[in-house]
Amino acid sequence: MDVKQKRNLLIVFGILILIISMGIRQSFGMFAPSFIQIYDITRANFGLALAIQHLLFGLAQPFIGYLSDKYGYDKVLLVGSFLYTLGLFLVTVFSNVFGLYISVGLLVGLALSATTYVVVLGAIAKIVNPNKRGMVFGIATAAASFGMFIFIPITKNLLNHFELNIVFYIFCLFALIIGFLGFFMKTSQFDNNSNNIDNEESISKALYCSKTHSGYWRLNIGFFVCGFHVAFIMTHFPTYLKDGKIDSEIATYAFALIGLLNIFGSFLFGTLADKFSKRKLLTGLYFSRAFIFALLIIFPLTNTTALLFGILIGFVWLATVPLTSGLVAQIFGVKALATLYGIVFLFHQLGSFLGAWVGGIVYEKTGSYDTIWIACVFLSILAAIIHINMDDKKINYKSL
Repeated sequence: MDVKQKRNLLIVFGILILIISMGIRQSFGMFAPSFIQIYDITRANFGLALAIQHLLFGLAQPFIGYLSDKYGYDKVLLVGSFLYTLGLFLVTVFSNVFGLYISVGLLVGLALSATTYVVVLGAIAKIVNPNKRGMVFGIATAAASFGMFIFIPITKNLLNHFELNIVFYIFCLFALIIGFLGFFMKTSQFDNNSNNIDNEESISKALYCSKTHSGYWRLNIGFFVCGFHVAFIMTHFPTYLKDGKIDSEIATYAFALIGLLNIFGSFLFGTLADKFSKRKLLTGLYFSRAFIFALLIIFPLTNTTALLFGILIGFVWLATVPLTSGLVAQIFGVKALATLYGIVFLFHQLGSFLGAWVGGIVYEKTGSYDTIWIACVFLSILAAIIHINMDDKKINYKSL
């Protein structure tokens, strides 16, 4: 097998890992009714379990990114696969809300940090041509959305035919596949053949420069907003549709359409990132989110508007990932990409923590999600504005 074939195989394995890892993760909202019934918990309790997951996903990310850059992506993926399997298995052992916080919250959160974007995109960035990086990042991000698209119907069918514990045993098998694929994600075999890495830059120097780089911190704020949006929708959208008396089949399709449309959105924005300004694309993307959320607030919730929202928000759902990660690589290079993007992803997950948790709290206090939808509009506008004139120029390490 020649070098090109090995590179393509590594990319394919990375894509499969994202499909499985993100597919399982983004199907957790489908378990809300079962968890609430079986564990006798509130929506706020369930939201907190996923909020803990989002928080641990983010808090571990800078360290996971550093370990990946320094010791190898394959090793990190193997550990992540083990933690994922353990967390899913423990759901079948515990029978109270505290157990849910430990399994779905703590362990799965740590596992996600070691089996998703930061690790996989960090590996891919080191072996692809910079001129095609945006497109490949877009494909990888689209793969994660494809995972959501296929795992949501799979989860619904499994829940219809099996007990909850059996569904999680099946998910454990999927999590083990991540470890098998991760074993082959070794980028060291390409180091002598790749010209993508600036040998004069170092992880420590990139970290030092990031501390005072205004554009980098704006990316962190923007990704915080993105995380708030994604976690709130992923955690509470199914119950929001149920409250609105939306037909269960339509609700499933609306949720799954988010994943399906983001396949196209992520690929499109990733491809455009190689040809146009990533900063301008990101600005337009956040403005479009504000418009979509406003439409949901203005128009009454029906089967049609639920499906339309799934289509529109799906198109911009994770399209921020190839643009944001691409900007980090554009500004700082790829040697420290997993580390620096890990920090950005930490902010994404801090937003996710608040989106999942506060969404449940607001509902318990007000009996409605309207306040959060309005907040989503204003946060989108904020994120768009701060990206308009951000500094996205590549750092010249030689002059430092």
